[in-house]
Amino acid sequence: MSSKIKKSLRQNLVELQPNMLSFAMTLTANRNDARDLTQETTLKALTNIDKFYNNMNFKGWIFTIMHNIFVNNYRRAIRIQTIIHLTDNSQFLDLPQESGFESPESSFSITEINGILNSFSDEYKVPFSMHLLGYKYEEIAKQLKLPLGTVKCRIFYARKRSQELLKDYK
Repeated sequence: MSSKIKKSLRQNLVELQPNMLSFAMTLTANRNDARDLTQETTLKALTNIDKFYNNMNFKGWIFTIMHNIFVNNYRRAIRIQTIIHLTDNSQFLDLPQESGFESPESSFSITEINGILNSFSDEYKVPFSMHLLGYKYEEIAKQLKLPLGTVKCRIFYARKRSQELLKDYK
């Protein structure tokens, strides 16, 4: 890619900053986080500018980078908060001590949901719990040493069963 084209793309990136900040605000709903996301996206776009092809939509390329960074950061944050230990007999979750709920009534629904999840056999509970924590299907399949289709099927059935059991819950 010529230096003239790179310079033009950098200029487009500068002009796109207000739009990027607006999009980041819709993702994060926090001004400081939106600024950080915009800055991280700008840096990533600049370091990968050679991967941009002239026939691509530049704005779409930038917003895709931003969305992917946001999703990856969210998944990373979820994984940091919860650790899965797989043992021979069962699965345990190490959850932070602070539940984030203001009252016991708010946590009652979590108790109900956990009760339903615990009623599942491990073959459904483990992949479904991992999926809820943000793991991708491929990651779950690899960690549990199961075919990808089996993992998808178990998650589908666990989700469907959870919906059935929770449909009357208020």
